[in-house]
Amino acid sequence: MNRLVELPPEKQTPEQKKVFEQLVAGRGRILGPYKIWIHSPTVASGMEHIGTYLNKKGSLSEREVEIGQAHIKMGKQVGLSQDIIDAVLAGRDPKLTDPHERAVHRFAAALVAGAKMPDAEFAEIEKELGRNGVAEVLVLLGYYTSVALGMKVHEVPIPPPA
Repeated sequence: MNRLVELPPEKQTPEQKKVFEQLVAGRGRILGPYKIWIHSPTVASGMEHIGTYLNKKGSLSEREVEIGQAHIKMGKQVGLSQDIIDAVLAGRDPKLTDPHERAVHRFAAALVAGAKMPDAEFAEIEKELGRNGVAEVLVLLGYYTSVALGMKVHEVPIPPPA
């Protein structure tokens, strides 16, 4: 069963058409998660706004955004070494030298692991990232979790690493 239901332009509501056109204008095409979210145009628009902010306008660098999720292709494009990518994918310490990147990774890894973060560790991360960085890492993880869950439940094939 094909769970991903494409929504061709002729079957879109006016609101869906507007969001669809904005997505194509901004991204050049409709990516997998947006094929899911377009069925709720307000969700699709909101997720695009969040994704664009986190990837282009937030306080986290492109490298920090990719460290948080270990996107192989994008990580390489922003200068992450194969050793760093391999370590993140394997759940090992990537030995990051930049303190801000190290804090992003530490925070993301701790949150994904689900353990309670001691106050002292949170204070160190907060000192390095600031409150805005803490908020952005939280939302980034939520955004990528939503992408991953949507792709998984709709059985969207993931291309092999480049």
